[in-house]
Amino acid sequence: MTTLIESNEHKSLREAVAAFAKTHPHTHNAEDNKRLWQEAAKLGYIGVNLPEAHGGGGAGITELALVLEELGAAGNPLLMMIVSPAICGTVIARFGTEEQKRDWLPSLADGTRLMAFGITEPDAGSNSHRITTTARRDAVTGDWILTGRKVFVSGVDIADATLIVGRTEDARTGKLKPCLFIVPRDAEGFERRPIDMELNAVERQFELTLDDVRLPADALVGDEDAGLLQLFAGLNPERVMTAAFGIGMGRYALSRALDYARERTVWKTPIGAHQAIAHPLAQAHIELELARLMMQKAAHLYDAGDDIGAGEAANMAKYAAGEACVKAVDQAVHTLGGNGLTREYGLGRLITASRVARIAPVSREMILNYVSHQTLGLPKSY
Repeated sequence: MTTLIESNEHKSLREAVAAFAKTHPHTHNAEDNKRLWQEAAKLGYIGVNLPEAHGGGGAGITELALVLEELGAAGNPLLMMIVSPAICGTVIARFGTEEQKRDWLPSLADGTRLMAFGITEPDAGSNSHRITTTARRDAVTGDWILTGRKVFVSGVDIADATLIVGRTEDARTGKLKPCLFIVPRDAEGFERRPIDMELNAVERQFELTLDDVRLPADALVGDEDAGLLQLFAGLNPERVMTAAFGIGMGRYALSRALDYARERTVWKTPIGAHQAIAHPLAQAHIELELARLMMQKAAHLYDAGDDIGAGEAANMAKYAAGEACVKAVDQAVHTLGGNGLTREYGLGRLITASRVARIAPVSREMILNYVSHQTLGLPKSY
């Protein structure tokens, strides 16, 4: 497995996406964002990881992460790439019925439809063992009936359906186990409420209420007895893609800082000549590059079918990218001084946005917990 040096195909893809991204102005509203999404989809970028048999590019998370990173490096990260093709598309491609694949994968790939993902709950966070959204079968019709709440669900207003993580009761043991359901946006009893965020992003966050939402039997994705396996098949790509999101954002901030440091002159010398400016920017670049290496390793492991190895690497990549992103943004703003907080340079908004890479979809502290007991073999404190 060669993850240190990109193949010629990956280099060409990176160059093509970068050229495409640079031809688009920064997206400030939903309409611009939709247009960028659809144009990227027409070029095959949105569905690059989805199966060729269902309209995708037949590649993997490695290529999808590359696309998101380059879009972010040009100042146009598409947050829903983490959700629609990476999480939902992957889960349906791996575990969905043939009908679900035919129904959803081509439209997810060509950009005509989007899917959101709902796992986080007010009292459970992302702890799948404490999720209280439940699904029960109607003994007469065989329908599923979902009840519960979700929070911090991205893009529900623009998604055609939401992949909801619920829990069903095992008739043999009485225990609840996680399962995945496709919930159409217009399902009766499925309500959304926007969350008032300080985050300056085109994609909005929502709280969801499922009040006895009735779904047909075929709304269940995959096997009722394989919930955790299917869930983590989507969560590992989510971590890889969040790393790509953070790395792209960090690269964008760093590029703005470098342009400024080369041009801004004080006492007849560009400020970038001074080590107090140059060294922190160099350190930020190094840390972004290191994070990218771990992200590429995680993506390669996932695409090779090593879910366990990918889980460890994806968590590490997400951690490294989140830290590198925050540091790069902070140093970029600091390099520009007061200009770093002006709308003209577009860096101030990243102060908040960069924190997303640190706290979502899983906090850095929970990743440290994971590495502590899964990798290092230390006992749990919880």
